[in-house]
Amino acid sequence: MRKISNRFFKIALYLIIGFFGATIFIVLLYKFVPPPITPLMVIRLMEEPAKGQVHKLYKDWVPLSEISPNLQVALIASEDNRFMDHFGFDMNAIEKAQEYNKKQQGKRLRGASTITQQTAKNVFLWPQRSWVRKGMEVYFTFLIELSWSKRRIMEVYLNVIEMGNGIYGAEAASQTYYHKPASKLTRGESALIAAILPDPRRRNPVNPSQYLLERQQWILWNMNNIGKIEY
Repeated sequence: MRKISNRFFKIALYLIIGFFGATIFIVLLYKFVPPPITPLMVIRLMEEPAKGQVHKLYKDWVPLSEISPNLQVALIASEDNRFMDHFGFDMNAIEKAQEYNKKQQGKRLRGASTITQQTAKNVFLWPQRSWVRKGMEVYFTFLIELSWSKRRIMEVYLNVIEMGNGIYGAEAASQTYYHKPASKLTRGESALIAAILPDPRRRNPVNPSQYLLERQQWILWNMNNIGKIEY
């Protein structure tokens, strides 16, 4: 019985060491190398044939220097005001979201995920919500903040984020919606692209609804509050 217990303990220990070793290695690797594909991209590609849709995956990695500062500020204004100041988690935003959600009584809830958390989820995890995935998200967020710079986090985020049906990243979105490189995006265009999140497959910045136009104006206002980003 003791031999079985010892063997089980060794196997469990090797699995734990292997998990931490592999995850730390891949996070450090992606500090320098663009992620070739993400779990969400794979899931979407598997979903499309089941829905009678054609396989579509449009992504074009570009360095952050080739992405308009307007879009960078717009995403921060829309998704994560304190991106440059927190260590992966915005506790103030979490508290406000919890207070807001208590009053909703079944209505649409508000999230408080930071850009780092979204990057962790997009690059390493799956989209469905669960306590396991949330725990993994916390773990990867911590690793990313510990090993990547804010500039690298923003660069990866803006290259892998889903921005439409089969469209991933700033360059693919800019070329699809505005037929120009991401480096040329204006403030208004950037705010509209930011406004389609977190539901980019149902919203279109080229044909915006009244809600998107109102959201755009709010993002533009908040961009003025944030100002220039210094990494």
